[in-house]
Amino acid sequence: MAYASPGTDTSTDLDADEKNQMLELGQLASLTASGSGDKSKDKLGQKALRRLAQNREAARKSRLRKKAYVEQLENSKLKLAQLEQELQRARQQGIFIPTPGDQPHSTNENGALAFNMDYARWQEDHNKQTNELRALLNAHASDDDLWRIIDSIMAHYGEAFRLKSVAAKADAFHVLSAMWKTPVERCFLWLGEFRPSELLKLLASHLEPLTEQQFASICNLQQSSQQAEEDLSQGLKVLQQSVAETLASGSLCPAGSSGNAADSSGQMAVAIGKLGTLENFLQEADNLRLQTLQQMQRILTTRQSARALLAISDYFSRLRALSSLWIARPRGMNSAGSSVDDTRYFQ
Repeated sequence: MAYASPGTDTSTDLDADEKNQMLELGQLASLTASGSGDKSKDKLGQKALRRLAQNREAARKSRLRKKAYVEQLENSKLKLAQLEQELQRARQQGIFIPTPGDQPHSTNENGALAFNMDYARWQEDHNKQTNELRALLNAHASDDDLWRIIDSIMAHYGEAFRLKSVAAKADAFHVLSAMWKTPVERCFLWLGEFRPSELLKLLASHLEPLTEQQFASICNLQQSSQQAEEDLSQGLKVLQQSVAETLASGSLCPAGSSGNAADSSGQMAVAIGKLGTLENFLQEADNLRLQTLQQMQRILTTRQSARALLAISDYFSRLRALSSLWIARPRGMNSAGSSVDDTRYFQ
């Protein structure tokens, strides 16, 4: 019986099968020609036919196994290429992707890595939607066409905040630090994302001309957003102070003690309980961001909303571009372009 291993070439298998079949046919022909009336020879002929049929069936199954194996290898190769492209895009956007020596060892780290990958895909889809909106606006498309893509972008923002909510349950500090964003973006963040009131200020020049009613509504929205931001910031400050006081309230460790968490397990349990409320602050902040975007959409006309969404996307794209330029800047140069001796800062 011919057997095709995964590493065997298909043409070799087929040649072997054909040779076996030709051999069987030759034997059968010789038996038949020598005496077709002989019962023993008839039995040998029938046995040869069965063996020939078995060989053909074995060869057919072998080819099917070989074909399935090759298809599986091709699919695995395609998935690997797609994963490598996603990792490359994520690194270009400044998203932290661990190296093989830094594989995650906990549920929190696995959740953070999964969110980073999801956000990279979200950013790619967002760029496609923004490009489509820009093309429609430049082509003077109808309000119905613009509204369709505007609704799609708004729903996509909601999906981003949903992903962040899931990630915050796994690791609130990962969301708070926004390690999936570029360094320059993180410099301007508030509770893991943009500050709604500041974003409204940046959009002011892109929303003109505004009616008096629109201008008043935008001002009221900016004030209410700023007040909500201050409340959340104050609540976070109180939480930080409470955790710090909890850790500092214990008695001094006895002589010879290591002073680690095991020596103050009670304090640590209380502090962990308080830190559990951090997820609520992140959720409230994202709710405020989404509500601000939705309120802005209700105040503006269709074309104003389109320009506002494009301005938001362009602003964050420039922040990412600035981060890339900052990382790639020549070292040892000051803002005027002259060389700087960095060693003097450490003397």
